[in-house]
Formats: sequence, structure tokens, C-alpha cells
Amino acid sequence: MAYKFPLAAVLRVRGIIEEREEGILQKILFDISKVFDTLERTHTRLSESETTRYAEILKPSTGLQLQASYGEVKTLKQLRKDLEAQIEKLERVRDEQLIVYQAARQNREMLTDMCEKQRIIYNSDLNKREQKTLDDNYIARRGRF
Repeated sequence: MAYKFPLAAVLRVRGIIEEREEGILQKILFDISKVFDTLERTHTRLSESETTRYAEILKPSTGLQLQASYGEVKTLKQLRKDLEAQIEKLERVRDEQLIVYQAARQNREMLTDMCEKQRIIYNSDLNKREQKTLDDNYIARRGRF
């Protein structure tokens, strides 16, 4: 007779919940990584734009070119500001999700530990019964001779 944990269904559900929460956490971490990459590209574009603007400062240019250059820098700075705000928001969401994930993990681990303890007790009782059966058989055979 095999060991059957009475709360196996609950353990499976808690495992699924833990995996779901971990997936959400990983998606948030991926989003943070993407925003950091975009922020890095924005910093690169901003420095390239300013380098180009300073290199062409003494060259003759039209007002339209100058206005476009300043517009590009302004747009990149606003994009950088938006990305930094998005990173802060995602980091707050990550911290909240980490708490939810840790709670789900603790719930699952509690049941897993309970299952393991009950399995050890079951195996110990099974071994005792088997040993008792062997002892009874030995005593019965010895009594015949």
C-alpha cells in the first residue's frame, strides 16, 4: 500500500499558485530589464546628439536645423525622464510581487514539509509492521521445532 498524502490536492494547487506568482515576478524583472536597455539606448542617443550638436556649433546652419536639434534633445530628455519614472514604478511593483511570491512559496513549503514528515512517519510505521511480521513468522517457525 503506497503512501497517500491527504492534502495532495492542496499541495498541487499551492505549487501552481507559487509557479504563477514566480512567472509574474519574472515578467516584471524582464520588463525592468527592457526599460533599462531602452534607457541605456536613450542615454547613448542623447550623448551622440549633443556631441554632434557641439561639433556643428561653428558650422553655418539654418534655424530649422538648430530647432530640430534642440527638439531632439528635448524629446530624448523627456523620454529619459519617463523611463526613469517607469523603472521606479516597476521596482515598486517588483517589491510588492516579491512579497506575494514569498508568501506563496512559504505556503507551499509548509505543506511540502508536512508531507515529508508524514511520509517519514508512514515509512517508519510500515517498517515496524514489516519487522513485527518477520518476528512473528520467526517465532512461529521456531515454536514448531
